[in-house]
Amino acid sequence: MANATALTEKMSLVFSEIEHPPVERTRVHLLTDIFIIGILSVIAGGKGWEDMENYELSKYDWLEQFLALPEGIPSADSFRRVFKPINPKVFERWFRRWVESIVEAPEAQVIPIDGKTLNGSYDREQGKSVLHLVSAWSSEHRLILG
Repeated sequence: MANATALTEKMSLVFSEIEHPPVERTRVHLLTDIFIIGILSVIAGGKGWEDMENYELSKYDWLEQFLALPEGIPSADSFRRVFKPINPKVFERWFRRWVESIVEAPEAQVIPIDGKTLNGSYDREQGKSVLHLVSAWSSEHRLILG
């Protein structure tokens, strides 16, 4: 879990400039915990606040190994209160900085790339071409790149 802890610490540094929700009494969870869970949920296919809460519920044992979670599981409302007021352009800028901070490596690394063609995705009648999927994996950083 040393890598996960290092990623969490880097995220804390990079995202520390994003302002917390405006109401002090609603801050019971760490902002870094909420950001990490939210990002992991989206990477896993989550599309909303409830998906973030459900992701955390399903992965709680794993998440508690590297997140503080001092008040337990943030609710869907907690995710909404934190993410909704953040300007998406600002969040994107900080997210890019965080990703750049974790993928810096002085030596070259091998990035396995895998491609697949989805059977049955071609539809001649509707003029849809076959669907190709490509994924890249940074094993050093344990990160799906695309």
